[in-house]
Order: sequence, then structure tokens, then C-alpha cells
Amino acid sequence: MEKILLIVPAYNEEKNIKRTIDSIIKFEKVKLDYIVINDGSKDATEMVLKENNFKYISLPYNMGIGVAVQTGYKYAYENNYDIAVQFDGDGQHDIEYIDQLIKPILRDEADIVIGSRYIDTTSEFKSTFFRQIGIKVISALIKGLTQKSIKDVTSGYRAVNKSLIQIFSKAYPQEYPEPITNYAMLKRHYRVKEVGVNMYQRKIGKSSIRSLKSIYYMFNVFMSILCFNFKEYREEKHDIN
Repeated sequence: MEKILLIVPAYNEEKNIKRTIDSIIKFEKVKLDYIVINDGSKDATEMVLKENNFKYISLPYNMGIGVAVQTGYKYAYENNYDIAVQFDGDGQHDIEYIDQLIKPILRDEADIVIGSRYIDTTSEFKSTFFRQIGIKVISALIKGLTQKSIKDVTSGYRAVNKSLIQIFSKAYPQEYPEPITNYAMLKRHYRVKEVGVNMYQRKIGKSSIRSLKSIYYMFNVFMSILCFNFKEYREEKHDIN
């Protein structure tokens, strides 16, 4: 039986993290392990984790989502997991869709599976208006560069197989990790699949990406992908020459 790990990054989620981990522990459709990566939270997140005997790793200070998630991948690699699933600590990801997310990997149909709000009507919650526009622009850019489409390119609800656990444990973007790795996997001909999942609107606290900040975030993602593409192009030219 495959070993499955949920990587749960958390930054200042004292009011959400217990509900999130309780949902994982109570889930019975699939046997799951989890590890919370406390990304240097300044609130009582670590206290909640400790008081409830949840499994966690605390980073010494806030190092960002990329480092937090890569820490989870390193843990998955070192402990010989077959599948790793990214699962946000804020309660937005619906645990009931884990089996749908990992099914293509179990069937050896995909290397990475993205939980999507946009390929069907499964999820009533989509995102803010500005972020939806940004997602469409980034998706169009990726399609233009790879001729392949990803609708929910910034989704943090993802599952990867053992080979990508090893790769991500060694190299993972510190900023904008989901769209950049999605693009990189397509360029390198890994099998990328989207499945419809449900996501909830954040109940407590505020997203770190909202309103005008969404526009700034999406612009930076756009430019980061272009820079990544240019770097790969130069490397390919160097190899040829």
C-alpha cells in the first residue's frame, strides 16, 4: 500500500489549524499521514500544534511558502513516501477530494495532479475577481509557451508522485512555487493532470493575496515564468552548441 503524506504549510493559523488537522485525522477513505510546517508563525500556531500533539516542524522564522513546502517534500523524501499532497493550513481545501486527487497517480496516469476550481462546477468558491483575471492571464501564458492548458495554475491543492517528491526535495522555487513548477513540469514533459475539487472560502483571517496585491502578485508570477523560460532557452542553446 502506498504511503501518502499531506504537507500542511501554516503561517499564523492559530484559529484554523486545529480544524484543518482534525479533518485530516478524521478522514477515513484513504490512509493518510501529515506533517505541519509551521513557517515561523508569530501567533499561537505552534502552541496549538503542541497542545494537541499534532505532528509538525517549526522553521526558525518566516521563510515563505516555497521553503515551507520544500521542507515538507524533504520530510516526505527522507521518510520514503510514495505520494505527497499539498494541503493548506487555512481550511480552504476540502479533504473529501483527496481520493480524487491521488487516483491518477495511483493509476500511473500522472506525475502531478492539480486540484482545480475551474475545469468544472465542483467548487462553488472560485476566487476574487482580480485574481481570476490574473489566473486566466497566467494560464494563457503557459499555454502559449507549452501548448498545454492548466486552468487553476495557482492552486496549492496538489499531489505528486515519488519521483517528483525527490526532485522537489532538492529544488523548489521560493516564490510563486505552484505556477512556476506547473510550467516547469509541462516543459519537461511530466504528466500533468487537473481534477475538479471543492475549495472553501477562508472562514477566519485574511488571505495574503488580495485586492490590488493580487495584481502585483500575478504580474510577478507572469514575469517569473518568462524569466524561467528564458533561462531554460539559454541552457538548451548552450547544450546544443
